Amino acid sequence: MRKLILALPLVLVACGGGAEGNVVAEGPVEAAPPPAGQNWTTTVARTPEGGVRLGNPNAPLKLVEYGSRTCPTCARFALEGMEPLKANYISTGKVSFEFREFPVHGVVDLAPILLGNCVPDTAFFPVLDQMMANQSAFIAKQSTISEQRAQALQNDPNALAAYIGETMGYVDFIKQRGVPEAKAKACLADKAAIERLTKQTQAATTEFKVNGTPAFLLNGRSIDASAWSQVEAALKAAGA
Repeated sequence: MRKLILALPLVLVACGGGAEGNVVAEGPVEAAPPPAGQNWTTTVARTPEGGVRLGNPNAPLKLVEYGSRTCPTCARFALEGMEPLKANYISTGKVSFEFREFPVHGVVDLAPILLGNCVPDTAFFPVLDQMMANQSAFIAKQSTISEQRAQALQNDPNALAAYIGETMGYVDFIKQRGVPEAKAKACLADKAAIERLTKQTQAATTEFKVNGTPAFLLNGRSIDASAWSQVEAALKAAGA
C-alpha cells in the first residue's frame, strides 16, 4: 500500500515522532469551575483550526494533540492518558484538550477520519477513544485490501476512502454507534472535508513543524512528548 499512500495530496510523516520543544513554567494556575449544571469533561466545541476541543474554552493551559487514528503511539496515549487527563486536569478547568486530525498514513487514515467526524460533537471523543481502543483489529484487516482495486481508485480519494472503510471495518463500526449507513456514505463522499483536511495538515507542518504523530502543543508551543507521562510532566511544569 505504500506507493498508493504516497500518491495522495496529503503531507505524510511518521507515527511515533512529534514536534520538539518545551514550555517554560509560568507558575500555578487556578481552577475554574464550570457553569452551573455543566461539566468541563463533557464540554465540546469545534475550533477554527479544524480540531475538536474538550473542556474549558478559556482554560489557561491549552493542550493540542495532532494525532492519527491509525498510529499505535497515539492509541497508547489515548488508552493511558485520556482518563487521567480528564479526571485530574480538564475537570478542574485548568486544562483544555483539542484533537486535530493528522493523516500520517495517507489514504488509510481517510476513512476513520471522515467517519469519526460523522457523529455529533458530543460523541466525537467517545468514538475517537473507541477507535483507538480497537485500532489493532482495524489494522489487522489492512492486508485484505486489494492493491489492484485501490490503485484503480487512487485518483478519487473519496471512493478510495469508502472502499477502505468497508474493507477495514470502519463503516460497520460507525453504524454500530448509531450512524445510519446513508449518512456514513455521505460523510465518506464529502470532498470538502478532504480539502479542509489537506489544508489543516499542511498548516500543521508549516506553522508548527509537526513531523510525526502524536505531536503536542501547549499554549501554542510544541512540547517534546509522545507518551502520557511526558505530557503530564509538561502540564505540571506549566503550573497545572
